[in-house]
Amino acid sequence: MRRRGTDPISRVLSWMAIAVIGLPIIALIVKVPWSTFFVSIKGDGSLTAVKLSLWTSVLAAIICLVLGVPLAWWLTRSSNRISNIVRPIVLAPIALPPTVAGLALLGLLDRKGLLGQPIYKAFNWQMPFTVYAVIFAGVFVGLPFLVLVTESNFRQLPKDIEDAAVIDRASDGQLFRLIAIPQSQSGIVTGLVLAWARILGEFGATMMFAGSLPGTTQTWTMQIYQELDISPQTAYALSLLMVLIAVSVIFFLRRPLRESFKS
Repeated sequence: MRRRGTDPISRVLSWMAIAVIGLPIIALIVKVPWSTFFVSIKGDGSLTAVKLSLWTSVLAAIICLVLGVPLAWWLTRSSNRISNIVRPIVLAPIALPPTVAGLALLGLLDRKGLLGQPIYKAFNWQMPFTVYAVIFAGVFVGLPFLVLVTESNFRQLPKDIEDAAVIDRASDGQLFRLIAIPQSQSGIVTGLVLAWARILGEFGATMMFAGSLPGTTQTWTMQIYQELDISPQTAYALSLLMVLIAVSVIFFLRRPLRESFKS
C-alpha cells in the first residue's frame, strides 16, 4: 500500500527544522578556505591535538564498552524499584551542562575532592589537568549513550530464546555472554560508535577538568577554539573534519539507530 504524505503545515515546519540544522553546516562549508585546507590542518599544533583526541577518545570508548554493556544488562535484569533510581543517575550526563559536568569531575578528583584528596595525600598525584583527565571526562560523557542504546537492545531480546536458554539450564553469565551479547551485537556497536563520537566532540567538561595544555590535554575541539582567535581558517578547516565525522557516523548508523529504538 502506498504510504500517505504529510499535510502542508507539517511539510513547512519540517523544512524550517531542516533549515535550522542544515544552514549552519552549509555556512561552515562555505567559510572553509579550500585553497589552504590541507595546509591548515597539517600544522603541528593541529595534528597534535587531532592525534590526542583520536587515541584518547578510542581508549575512553573502549572503557565505556567494558563498563557499559554489563551495566546495561544489569539495568535490564534488575527490579524496577532499583533501575528507576539508578538509570536517571547513569543517564544524567546526557542532560548536564558541560560546565556542571566539569565541576562535578573536579569535585570528585581534584586534590581537595571526594576521592582526589585521599589519592593526593597517599600518592602526591592528582588527575585533573593530565591526559588521564581527558580520558576520564570522555568516559563520563560517553558512557550514558552506550548504556542507553544497549539497554534498549537488551530489552528487545526475543523471550522465546531466553526461555530456551533457561530450559537448557544456562547460567546467568552464559545467558549474558552467549545469548544477550551476540543477539544485541548491532546495538552494542551502535552505542559504542555514538559514545565515541560524543567523546571526540567533548569540550566543556574536558576544558574544566583537564585544561588545554598544548601537547598534553589540548584536544581537537580546544584547538578549534584557540585557532578561532589565531587563525580562523584553521578553525574552519578543523571544524569541517568534525562535521564530516559526525555526518558519516549518523549516516552509517541510520538503520541500527532505527532498530535500537523501535517499540
